[in-house]
Amino acid sequence: MPQLTCVRMCEEVDQPATQVPRAMVMTIVMNTLGGLLFLIPLVFVLPDQAELAALASGQPVPVILKSAVGSSGGAFGLLVPLLVLGILCGTACTTASSRATWAFARDGAIPGSKWWKQVNEKLDVPFNAMMLLMVVEILLGLIYFGSAAAFNAFSGIGVICLTMSYATPIVVSVLDSRKKVVHGSFHLGALGWFCNFVALGMTLLLPFPFLILTSIQHGAPWQSRYSVCPHISQSRHPR
Repeated sequence: MPQLTCVRMCEEVDQPATQVPRAMVMTIVMNTLGGLLFLIPLVFVLPDQAELAALASGQPVPVILKSAVGSSGGAFGLLVPLLVLGILCGTACTTASSRATWAFARDGAIPGSKWWKQVNEKLDVPFNAMMLLMVVEILLGLIYFGSAAAFNAFSGIGVICLTMSYATPIVVSVLDSRKKVVHGSFHLGALGWFCNFVALGMTLLLPFPFLILTSIQHGAPWQSRYSVCPHISQSRHPR
């Protein structure tokens, strides 16, 4: 999502040809370091994995933290940074999606374009598009209260579709022998070809965990969930 936000904010960045690629690379570096600093300590304080797998909430991090510090208050305090990051991520999602909606509306590509393409002169942002996306996100969030499986299917499809959107321009560039990026600021030469093929390889591998997600719980029916874009199907089978 940070990389996606960078791309969709291109029109609001000075010298986007160089600043946006740098921002995208820096988000990868920062997320990698931050993720390792967070995950490595968790690995060393993991409680019984069977207990984590049996959690009805499906959220092991609070249980891991409480087991490590021995206090609900301490665990909540350690969760505060995650809550803040979640809020920031939600803000970034709304910001990026609203810019994409505004861009489509500007070209008359979505219904109600005359409303969504308007830019608030006082705030200098596409306020109508932001409100539209906020409502859509809230409605999608409400799905979780009705069916966690349906919500997980939507989440899986989101990852699959985002991955496909990342791969599409790479495929087009590769099929065109990367002629359009020869004069770019970060052409990378032969290394660029290598990076493109690695990215496409990851694109082929990443969707599989989301295409078929199988969970087996003790005392509960065996459940397979299938998230295949654009079709969603769910099958339940007793043991």
